[in-house]
Amino acid sequence: MAAAILDRVSRGRLEAFSDGVIAILITIMVLDLRPPGGSSFHALHPLLPKLLAYILSFTFLAIYWVNHHHLMQAVERINGAVLWANTILLFSLSLVPAVTAWLGEHPLATAPVVAYGMVLLLCAIAYYVLSLALLRIHDRDSRLAIALGRDRKGKLSLVAYLVALPVALVVPLAAMGIYVAVAISWLVPDRRIERVAGQDVVAPPEAD
Repeated sequence: MAAAILDRVSRGRLEAFSDGVIAILITIMVLDLRPPGGSSFHALHPLLPKLLAYILSFTFLAIYWVNHHHLMQAVERINGAVLWANTILLFSLSLVPAVTAWLGEHPLATAPVVAYGMVLLLCAIAYYVLSLALLRIHDRDSRLAIALGRDRKGKLSLVAYLVALPVALVVPLAAMGIYVAVAISWLVPDRRIERVAGQDVVAPPEAD
């Protein structure tokens, strides 16, 4: 009983800390959006690249927050490896504001687009490692294992980022299209974890 209580407390602290970090990162990004120099609508044009970069990065951070929250719903226990894996994820996410600012200043330039993609790839790898660390301390028939299934979307996202990086060296606009496509794919509701989070008996794993 005591161990179960400690697990719940530790999981709660991990989730609360992660929520706070992501909230701070979003705040840092929005502070980079400065008001236009003029008083006309035309003065907003130079801000458009920064605004679009902010919207895309905000979407990615929101996706990670939502999926992290859903992941924690199905988690029954955590350990030191999970804490470190979660810390690495937060470190990866903390790089998003920096590359967002660079991309906003130099839209569609090769180096910023490549750097942006590298950070997205790092975040995706970190989240995947966190999932593996959690699965190692849960049974194969646990709610977490059932909810994650084969995680095809996560693996396809990794492949998409790997493809986008060399593409960015040649056609930065095409690479940005891949980043946007990945974000859109994650906006489609995925209720696997929601369906099993409150169940005591779970169904066989889904194909995805």
